Amino acid sequence: MKHTKLLLLGIIAIGICACSPQKRIVYMQDAVNNSEIKLPNESQIRIKPLDRLTVVVSSKDNELAYPFNTATSYNALTNNPYGSANANGAQSLQVRTVNEQGYLYMPIIGDVYCVGKTRSELADEIANKIIAGGYISDATVNIQFADMKVFVLGEVARPGQFDITRDRITILEALAMAGDMTIYGNRANVSVHRNENGVNKVYVLDLLKSDMFTSPAFFLQQGDVVYVQPNRYKSATAEINQNRSFWISIASTLLTATSLVISILAYSKK
Repeated sequence: MKHTKLLLLGIIAIGICACSPQKRIVYMQDAVNNSEIKLPNESQIRIKPLDRLTVVVSSKDNELAYPFNTATSYNALTNNPYGSANANGAQSLQVRTVNEQGYLYMPIIGDVYCVGKTRSELADEIANKIIAGGYISDATVNIQFADMKVFVLGEVARPGQFDITRDRITILEALAMAGDMTIYGNRANVSVHRNENGVNKVYVLDLLKSDMFTSPAFFLQQGDVVYVQPNRYKSATAEINQNRSFWISIASTLLTATSLVISILAYSKK
């Protein structure tokens, strides 16, 4: 009977140990089938100071659109031989930079304030200014981000910077691009660092819970840094290894010093 109780206690202990890691790894553990969670309204990436954009104005009459574009952007759009090709023989669009005050300079119509706007909102505003000015009656504008990136660091399979090709990206998509978290990633404490008006703002998300969908940082913005902290096991292991290396170094130094002293004493006795 005593052995049976010990066996049962052992089985229970093994079960607890097996379930505990799973609770620290599985995403959205409180998710319920067919449940609905309202996502944040601010999902699209919005323009910030110092963003780099390509802007192409087009019209049925390409000659009217040309003054609003650089030679290379006009040529890429219309195959009209204005400007020249690059070293590879391909045309490239000129990159325009939003200044620190939040304005983007456009030929003819001048500065356009664009901070806080989406690509489509800015494109509509530029097109409306061109039409209102009587320059082109059927102007359409296409805007693309030139180098939109997010950064994923910490306990992920492939940390680094990643290009964004869509108007919105979630933190889960960014983690997937980085190969997902390692087994040592702390899923309950993932931070997103965001530059907002020159201030670094930090959002902390618990990916074990479904309420992460309501966080302002669930949808990332360009330049966001996602940091996955190591869990307690990885931190403790790193500290142990560091201490072990320290004491091995001390022991090695003492051994070398002792050997040197012995050699000196042996030499002095000769």
